[in-house]
Formats: sequence, structure tokens, C-alpha cells
Amino acid sequence: MAQNPEQSKASRRTFLAASVAAGGVSLVGVPGVASGDPGHGHDSDRPPLAQKPSKELRGILRELDQRRIEATVAKLVSFGTRHTLSVQDDPVRGIGAARDWMFAEMSTYAEASDGRMTVELQSYIQEPDGGRIPVPTRITNVVATLRGSTSPERVYVVTGHYDSRVTDIMNATSDAPGANDDASGVAVVLELARVLAKRAPEATIVFAPVAGEEQGLYGSAHLAELFKAAGTDVQAMFTNDIVGSSTADDGTRDPRTIRLFAEGVPTAETPQEGNIRRAVGGENDSPSRQLARFVREVADNDETGMNVRVIYRRDRYLRGGDHISFLERGYPAARFTEPNENFAHQHQDVRVEDGKQFGDLIEFCDFAFVTRVAKVNAAALWSLATAPGAPKGTHILTANLTNDTDLVWERGTEPDIAGYEVVWRETTAAEWTHAIPVGDVTATSVDMSKDNVFFGVRAVDRAGRRGPVAFPTPQS
Repeated sequence: MAQNPEQSKASRRTFLAASVAAGGVSLVGVPGVASGDPGHGHDSDRPPLAQKPSKELRGILRELDQRRIEATVAKLVSFGTRHTLSVQDDPVRGIGAARDWMFAEMSTYAEASDGRMTVELQSYIQEPDGGRIPVPTRITNVVATLRGSTSPERVYVVTGHYDSRVTDIMNATSDAPGANDDASGVAVVLELARVLAKRAPEATIVFAPVAGEEQGLYGSAHLAELFKAAGTDVQAMFTNDIVGSSTADDGTRDPRTIRLFAEGVPTAETPQEGNIRRAVGGENDSPSRQLARFVREVADNDETGMNVRVIYRRDRYLRGGDHISFLERGYPAARFTEPNENFAHQHQDVRVEDGKQFGDLIEFCDFAFVTRVAKVNAAALWSLATAPGAPKGTHILTANLTNDTDLVWERGTEPDIAGYEVVWRETTAAEWTHAIPVGDVTATSVDMSKDNVFFGVRAVDRAGRRGPVAFPTPQS
């Protein structure tokens, strides 16, 4: 039942007055939110509303196996080349051999899922595009779907691309080991599927090694388009692309940081949505940015051993990844990539030149690092798939000029929702800094001006798990 905003205003006024006077808000008594965590060497960079990993999540993180990740990368490298235009019917070489091996692996994981996980080869024929696809070419994604137990309609997707390349993008026959780009990302996806298949998330998780990335994001575009055509509620998508090394081209190492690229202005923004954003702000509050903030809150901690460095860009200069296919269709999506790249070890012919080794070889991978990247992914996906989704229909009411802030939203359909929190931050702050419990309501009034800060709303379940924030749009 919706609550009149006036009914909750007094408690909000008291809470906010104390909060503003103190310059912050005490999180004591807010279950599941970390406070004063010493961190792993960068506590000053910890998200203010960090959530402590549950016992179940800690068990998942411990089960991720570095040896299996390394073995997966080695197996993918063993196929010689995985170029999209390479042979598809050779059992030991080419992209077809890699495809069939991954399908068999995923199928064994599904056997341990008590019927919750299904695996399919999702194929189509890509017609010549006048560029990197010169002849009709079969593009095949390997898609494992772990169906949610109580909210299966809510979907979260994780991908890595299994095709590889050398210097000449059209060279489909030379060895293209693709150890880092992107066997490392595929290994993360497969290991997540193996470990999570034995568990029962509330929402659905899709694990998808995709093809055709180097030729034009074709596999991910097909996957995203199928979701869009079916009206699938994809609430988050992550791609892991080049997550295999912690060593930069100058030799410096950063083994405890993973970059997360998240766009600000949405790729699929309509002109009307652009007008609203320009009027009220929100350049830093796209669904993808809310997703990135959530990842920081649940995955930047001692259990993963990683610092999640959010980059306020869709992707790197002159580059693009499979998350863009989902952004183009209006889905929240972000890209995980190692902290500093070595361009001699990606998109290169395997060779030695002036004493320097070129090529994307397995010897340049850091598998302890890849395993920690897998932990970040696991923390993000499991937290998303077991917490409530971001509230829908979230608005700030603007019918009258007032210094109060009236918020409304739709109640979620998850059966274990306990209530909601209003979060807020200064307009110059990168992350949410304050959380205000408002109860199991769909409207509240805050005695603070919407003109001065940014507000959001998130759901909390009975176990104290908090979902991603929904950023409100104005409604008169």
C-alpha cells in the first residue's frame, strides 16, 4: 500500500537534521552495511555504503579455482586460432573446435544443477558486411542459463568473447592464441558457471562465451537482440574482455585493481530523456553508473582482494567491447578490463622482433589476478541475483515548488522484499553516501531540497540484502 509522503516526513526530518549536522550519517543499525572496515590497503577509497559479503557468497568465492581457470585458458589456446572466419568443422583446430569444447564443458556443469541450468548453441548466419565478414559466416554463442528460483524473469548476463585475431584482422589461418584477449574472460565466465550451477539464485544468470567480437561485436549483438525481441528484463550485463594480466607495457604491476568501464549519458537515450537529463542533472546517474556503484559496494573488499576502479567512459579510446551491444538496446552494461594493457601482447602476430616477444601468449597471463577478477564478478552477479532488483517507476514529484523532496516508486514483485531505503549524496560526490530506511512503502517525503543533492531508491530484502539504486526522474 502506498504511503502518503506526509506520513514519513517527521522521521525523515529528524534523521536528516542529525545527518547534516554531523556531516555524515551513522550506519550503525543498518544491517549488512560495512562501517569502519580497515580494507586491504585502500580503505579511504572504500565505497561509503559497502555491503558485507554473506556466508554463502564467501563460500562461492573460496570455490573459484585458479588451476581450472589456467587450464581453461590453456585449452582455448591449444586450438591454434579461434578467428571468427577460421575452420568450424575441424575437431582440434579453429573456432568450431573451441565452440564444441565449451559446449561440452558447460553441459557437464549443468548436470550438477538439478535441472536449473540449460545449455545451448545459439547460431545464425552473418551475411557479408562489406568489411570484416567477407562471406556468409556462422556465428555461434555458447549460452548457459541458470534459471532463478523466485524471480526468474529478472536476468543478469556475463560474457567473454572466444574469438581471437592477429595483426591482420582478416588472417584466419595463422596461430592466434588469444590467451588474454579473450581466453581470460571466457575462463572467468566458465568458472562462474561451474561454481554457481550448484546453487539456486533467486534471479536468472546467463553465462555466455560469445563469438564475432573482433569482427564487429556480432555474437553479443545477436544475443542482446534476442533478449530485446523477447522483452527480457535484462537488469545488468558484464563483459570480461582482456582480464588476464596485471603487468603494464612498462613492466609495472597492479595486481589488485580491475577497471570497470561504465557510460554516463546512455547510448540509447531518447531526445526526450536527454532533455530531462540536461534539465535536472543525471549525467553521472545512468543505469550503468548505478550498476558500477553497486559492484563497488559488494565486490571491493577483502574477500575479493580487489580494488574496483570505475572509469567514467563507455570504453577505452579507439576500442569497443560486447557491452556496447547491450547498451545500444537500452540495457545497463559495463566492461571489466585489466588495469594497464600491454599492446605487444594483443592483436599481434606471434614473433620475436629486436629481442622482444610479441603475441597474446599464455606465458604473459597472471592467473592469480584472473581468479581475483572472477571473484569480483561472482560477488557482483550473486549479489544482484539474490537481492531485489532496482525499483521501477521511480520519480521525484514536481507538481509544486517546495523545498521538500517527494519520492514515489513501484513495489517490486520479489516475495522477500522487506522495505526500501532512500539514498542520497552531494551532486559532486561519486558514490552514494547516505542511506535512510523508509519502510515497506512506495512513497516518502524527505525534508531536504531536491535542488541541492541527488536522491535514489533501493530495495532491501528480509535478509538485509540491498539491491541497486534507481535514479528518479521528475514527474509532475
